[in-house]
Amino acid sequence: MAQPPPLIINVEHRRNFSLNGKWQTIVDLYDTGYYDSHMALEENGFFKNEKPRHRSDRIEYEFIPANNLLVPGDWNTQREKLYYYEGSIWYKKDFDAVLSKDRRFFVYFGAANYRADVYCNGVRLGAHVGGYTPFNFELTAHLRRKGNFLVVRVNAGRSQEAVPMAMTDWWNYGGLTRSVLLVQVPKTFIRDYFIQLKKGSLDLVAGWVQLDGPKARQRVAVRIPEAGVEQTVVTNARGFAQIEFPATLKWWSPEQPKLYRVIVTAETDEVEDEIGFRCIETRGADILLNGRPIFLRGICLHEESPFPNQGRASRREEAEVLLTWAKELNCNFVRLAHYTHNENMTRAADRMGLLVWAEIPVYWNMAWKNRATRENAKNQLAEMISRDKNKASVVLWSVSNETPSDLKERDRFLLELVQLAKRMDPTRLTTAALHIGHATVFTNTQTQFTMRDTMGEQLDVVSFNRYIGWYDALPDHCDNVMFDTIYKNKPHIVSEFGADGLAGYHGDRNTRWTEEFQEYSYKKQLAMYARVPFLRGASPWILKDFRSPKRVLPGIQDDWNRKGVISFQGERKKAFYVLQRFYKKLKEEKLV
Repeated sequence: MAQPPPLIINVEHRRNFSLNGKWQTIVDLYDTGYYDSHMALEENGFFKNEKPRHRSDRIEYEFIPANNLLVPGDWNTQREKLYYYEGSIWYKKDFDAVLSKDRRFFVYFGAANYRADVYCNGVRLGAHVGGYTPFNFELTAHLRRKGNFLVVRVNAGRSQEAVPMAMTDWWNYGGLTRSVLLVQVPKTFIRDYFIQLKKGSLDLVAGWVQLDGPKARQRVAVRIPEAGVEQTVVTNARGFAQIEFPATLKWWSPEQPKLYRVIVTAETDEVEDEIGFRCIETRGADILLNGRPIFLRGICLHEESPFPNQGRASRREEAEVLLTWAKELNCNFVRLAHYTHNENMTRAADRMGLLVWAEIPVYWNMAWKNRATRENAKNQLAEMISRDKNKASVVLWSVSNETPSDLKERDRFLLELVQLAKRMDPTRLTTAALHIGHATVFTNTQTQFTMRDTMGEQLDVVSFNRYIGWYDALPDHCDNVMFDTIYKNKPHIVSEFGADGLAGYHGDRNTRWTEEFQEYSYKKQLAMYARVPFLRGASPWILKDFRSPKRVLPGIQDDWNRKGVISFQGERKKAFYVLQRFYKKLKEEKLV
């Protein structure tokens, strides 16, 4: 399988042409356009976009406007008959191009779930596996001025060897779910750069720049005009150069999310970005932001549109609404679970002042011994870090969620991910949402949980999920629970807790599924976690109801996980106000 070339970062600030909008599609349940009847690759598949030249020609497919789908967008919510569909759909887009011998062209995909095979004018460019991270292919050699067409086969099939595996508790939205752009760059261009405060420093900017093209050796200047600083370096024979220079800067924080205009100028290219500068580190059991302890007042989010019946969120306005809701809760932190969310989310978090936990879909059990699965996970982690490493809001790289503890194969798998994250980005913290197991007996006497997972030693921040009052016992039992940890010198986050509540369904506090039950659960759970001395953050599950095929209870779930403190229609449930008041009190007590 031809792999995509290295990612071009910050495409938003480069010369680009949007390929969003209506794409013609063919639903291909049996992959007729990809395999022949003997399951060999079809040499004249749908990617050829062939037309009959004579009335006797036999062409058994056609891309027609009547079968349009919108890009970006999932196919599940655009056509009723595709609601549960997880097979292949072929997408086609026609476009023209203004060509120049001094320019190169790339097609950039924000994401395609799950496997995308990409063709330009009938020529295969390659494939990408992974439903939530960006990728690009170069088109330069295949373009003409008029009558170009892109064809993309997207397959959303699930499997045990995939990342995530076949079993998840969220909707498997298929399609070209994020923007598609035609990006134009010089022959030698600035492909990538890393510009942040050096680890442990508040006044030293450090990082690197990477060129791509035939003129690898160039002078490159990095400027922050508002701060009055500039450094010039010379790239080596591989187009790479490290940078480091002192700077007096206003530090980015949730209270003052300061972003600077940063300009990277090579001899052949120039790119601008908006970058905030802050330092995130740990000291004993504390998380330090810019040298000061911080408590992370958080909430979890799925990439579910805040607007009813819109499916996968991808647009800037959707990101801003979701994060505005988090701010309304008095949050300073969001966990973007359980996969890499779109770049509009991290850019909006930069502007709005919300710290971010970013994650890849290593979720529940995995094919731990499968090398291809491990490499897939590492590639998704690398693509996430590549895209977001200059975002001040992103402070935690999470490598997994609720994986089985004390498995040597799992430990080796996750350790490689942690090591990769630290190599690619030594300035941020690593974590994982650990699963400490269910207590077998709940009584009216005290129950004690000890934070213990073999991966805990490898992580900068120990995080755990615990649903006492929902999956374990009833809310009143929270009064009898105590927590301890074997990791006395590390900060801890409770990364999930909560309960289901159907908006508009009312009863007493002991009637499950009611808003009152969810409200009472939050009161008891928050009081319980407030007694845990080593906690430095919390991210309840979850901001908004989200689709999940695991949730089948008629009249209550109906394909929705109802743990949101906001309903799928945007209604605030009673638990919303409990959490809002709790965080307001923490904020007023200066536990920021």
